Formats: sequence, structure tokens, C-alpha cells
Amino acid sequence: MRLQAAAAALTALTLAAFLALAPAPASAQSAGGIGIAEPFKVGTFEIAEAPVVALVLRDALVVEIDAANRMLERDPRYPAVPAPADMLDLIARYEYGVGRRLYEIVNHLAQNELIRPDGAAFIHRVADVETLAPILYPGKILNAAVNFYSHVNETGTEEERAEARRQRRENRGVPYLFLKPARGAVIGDDDEVVIPHGRDRTDWEVELGAVIGRTAKYVPATEAEDYVFGYTVSIDVSDRGGRPPGGNPLTSDWFVGKGHDTFAPMGPWIVPKEFYGDPMEELRQTLSVDGEQMQEARAGDMIHSLWELIEYGSSIITLFPGDVINNGTSGGVGMGTAVRGEQRFLEAGDLIEASIDGIGTLTIPVVGEKEPPGGTGARLPPVRSYRPR
Repeated sequence: MRLQAAAAALTALTLAAFLALAPAPASAQSAGGIGIAEPFKVGTFEIAEAPVVALVLRDALVVEIDAANRMLERDPRYPAVPAPADMLDLIARYEYGVGRRLYEIVNHLAQNELIRPDGAAFIHRVADVETLAPILYPGKILNAAVNFYSHVNETGTEEERAEARRQRRENRGVPYLFLKPARGAVIGDDDEVVIPHGRDRTDWEVELGAVIGRTAKYVPATEAEDYVFGYTVSIDVSDRGGRPPGGNPLTSDWFVGKGHDTFAPMGPWIVPKEFYGDPMEELRQTLSVDGEQMQEARAGDMIHSLWELIEYGSSIITLFPGDVINNGTSGGVGMGTAVRGEQRFLEAGDLIEASIDGIGTLTIPVVGEKEPPGGTGARLPPVRSYRPR
């Protein structure tokens, strides 16, 4: 009996040790079992002419993670933890030691009263560094199409809009997701959206970007939040000019509508989910152009929840850490007439400001592209050549 008891005790100890070492998702109170002095965000910044992954504290200070980690490791109480090479690496390893190390860095800075611009050489004012897109670059971006009731049939009459929304409520079906390009399309805060030459129906759509934190396949909506790393602000810039007539009989062209260079602004940073809360309760997203508010929406207007989007997307393709799912946009886009009574599209010189409460504001100036030289007639033509405005 003594041998059996000893064996059982040894088994219990071994199991406890295994469970202590096993990674677990960060909670709202802790990462890796420790608390946090104050919340943080994570982003990518150009420092000394190189992209650097960093913490953002109080929306005002940027802390270089690699340098702060080296400082911490000089204290023998802290084991060596490789700093993340970039944002994709940070996201992939957040639940495997990196999250705990970021908590330790923040706690050390707070305990030693170093959270100030002159606290250390690796701490900078946000205004003194260039803010890049937080992820350079997502493996894939999935956007939800027409996922807010207020965005349904925005060009119709009031009666037509009401009837279209009634029908959607009665028959939600499954979500509609489309792929958005990453490299080439993704830009960061204060980068310029370039209106392609001749494409004079360029539109705005503010969206919440959910950054995937764990590999996900066939994830049910009830468990989807467990697979999210955090949230960012995104703008789905859209070309409403469509395809020219003739040739291929297909009339819908999502590549034309969504795929131009600079058409996926993202940022200014990412809020880890434990510092944001439930987006289906907390979400408020707004967008203004030249100071005039165009869009405002909350999660209650969504047709499919963010969790349903993840279930649907992961039923088609495996989602990996750093992939982004955008939740769709609300009424108030330039193409619509429901809010302003007339259509309005972006023009060179405009300034877009897209905000999500609890995350931040993405500020994007708009410029026009000069007419490109050459061509054989196979390139996308100006909208005015086939569709008078």
C-alpha cells in the first residue's frame, strides 16, 4: 500500500509539473500566472531606420522589446527568453513565454518608475518615431462583406433599405468573407492611401481587425475568442468603379474592388484581447473624412458576430497566428446615400481618421496617382472611360 501511495503521489506531482509548464491563454488579469501593473499595446515602429517590435504604454510611449528584455535579463532572477523577431513571432509565442516576459518588462518599468520619456534609452515618445503597420505582413486578411444591417442596400430608398434589412434578419445564412491582399496593400498610420489613376470612386470602410493568436481549424463560434490574440483598427478601402464592359462576362470583380496597393490600412497598434474585453459588447467604431464623421457603429448592428466569422473562415481555411479577420463595416460609406443623401468618394488631399474605442485612431492621408506610362491596353482603365460619374 505504501508503494502504491508513493507511486500515486509521484504521478500527481509529475502531472502538476506538466500542467504548470503547459502554455495557457493569457487571462484578463495575468499572462503566465502573473499580474500586470498597467495594460499595454504592441506595435511595429521604425527606429534607427529599422522596423522594431515594441510595447505601447499609455498611448504615448514606445518601449523597444528587445532592448528592454536585455536589460531585464541582467537581473539573475529572470531567465533568458528570446525576444520576438517581429510581430508575427510575438503573436505566435505570446502564450509560450513571450506574454509573460512582456508582463515582466512592464512591471519592472512601473516598479522602478521608468515609464516616462527619459526612463531609459529604449523608451521613446510615439510622436518621435514612425508608426508602421503592426504586422509586416499578415499571412492572409479575411474581410466580411455586408455584415452590418445599416450597410445593407445603402443606395436604396428608405422603404427598400427597410425591406432588405428585414429579409436579412429573417435569413442571415452564413457569412460572406473575401480575401484582401497583404503585402502591397497593408500600410500603417500616417501612410498614404493612393487613389489609382482614373479610379475616381474610391470609398472608405472602418472595420475591427481580429488578429488570430492560435492555429485554428473548424473552430466553433463558442470557442472562437480563445483563438484571438488581439484587436486592431483597419480600413477596407474600396474601388467602386467595377470592371469595364465587354470581354469576360463576369460583372463582379473583388480583386478590382479591394485589391489595389495601399487599400488595407491597419493599426496604429494591436491591443491584446485581455486589455480590450468582449468586442461584441465593447465595440464602437467610427470614421471621419476631413473632420466630418461618416460612420459610427456598435456590435449590435452586426449581422454575424465576430465569433461566427471565425467559425466560418476556419471551416474553409486554416487560420494561423497573425492572420487577420475584419468584421465588416456599417452604414455611412461613400457609395451610400442613406446617411448624407448623396454619394461622396475620396479625393486627393482628404484625411481619413478611423477610430475604435479602446484601441486607437488610424490617420491616413489620401493622394492621387499620376498617370502611368506605357501599357498595351490590358491594364484596368479609368472609370470615366466606361461609366460617367
